[in-house]
Amino acid sequence: MELVIAGKTALVCGASKGLGYGCAEALVKEGVNVLIVARGEADLQAASARLHTVATQGAWVKYVAADITTEAGRAAVFAAQPEFDIVVTNAGGPPPGDFRAWDKEAWFKAVEANMYTPIALIQATVDGMAARGFGRIINITSSAVKAPIDVLGLSNGARSGLTGFVAGVARSGIAAQGVTINNILPGLFDTDRLRGITENAMQKSGKSKEQVQAAQQHTIPVRRFGQPHEFGALCAFLCSDLAGYITGQNLLIDGGAYAGTF
Repeated sequence: MELVIAGKTALVCGASKGLGYGCAEALVKEGVNVLIVARGEADLQAASARLHTVATQGAWVKYVAADITTEAGRAAVFAAQPEFDIVVTNAGGPPPGDFRAWDKEAWFKAVEANMYTPIALIQATVDGMAARGFGRIINITSSAVKAPIDVLGLSNGARSGLTGFVAGVARSGIAAQGVTINNILPGLFDTDRLRGITENAMQKSGKSKEQVQAAQQHTIPVRRFGQPHEFGALCAFLCSDLAGYITGQNLLIDGGAYAGTF
């Protein structure tokens, strides 16, 4: 399938590993120029080197070591590359825990990373995309937006706020100018985020890693965790020319774990 996005330029956040890396890899394989951003420079260098080996059609790979959840971090990204045709927003989810322990600072930090930062990136890029007649914005959120998880209350709240915002703006005038905005809601993927959740469950239950993982996988009809490259494939399709009729949607990729009809 030809995605018709070779030569486009993408910003992929949190792309040194995990789901962000999976998206960056899928895009460079389609000939998309990619700027990846994350906080750890060593991990970014390693990720950039791997991406170079799979890039096609002359696509370039750049990286910026910065915290995208800060104004300074976003300024560094746009100083390195002022315009993007594709933006994949992604920030590490807030820690799990008991809602009784979260103070105002914890809530503000969650909203800053998982609601306001994607909105700020949309604000900074959407008009340029509209003027050029093409734009794709993908927000990596969580299956918890669809089926909230009690210990992930900070994520439930902040990401749900972003979901509500996107539902409106995606259906505004930008849609007729070739710009789509969609959210991908991952379930349990084999990433550092899942390993943190597993560790938390081990501490609370006293069970071994193997026992916790077996219980987690039992809730998934395909009986395994997702892999970042599977997530990246969906992301690349939604970024493609073929997906121009899809906007304002929340797409679950969870191995069938969500049991609802709608």
